[in-house]
Amino acid sequence: MSFTQYQKETKKTALYPQETPLQYLSLGITGEAGEISEKIKKKERDGKLDEEDLAKEIGDVLWYLSQLATELDKDLGEIAEQNIEKLKDRKKRDKISGSGDNR
Repeated sequence: MSFTQYQKETKKTALYPQETPLQYLSLGITGEAGEISEKIKKKERDGKLDEEDLAKEIGDVLWYLSQLATELDKDLGEIAEQNIEKLKDRKKRDKISGSGDNR
């Protein structure tokens, strides 16, 4: 499934406050990313990781990212392509390491 198709499908399950969609979605991303961190932390402590559970949490982050792109009227597939082009350019210029958006 392409990102563009995924975005269309996730829109069918979108149910959140329309008064503050960006805030709601960004908090959702943060919450789900926190759940990923918790699972990794427990793996460090206990030595085991349920990869299926982790994959589900990654899917939840993807859902929120998809809806955020939709709210901004952006195509998730195009965002992914632009990101890859940015990273290829940084690699070509030997700027993968470091920090900041304008490397």
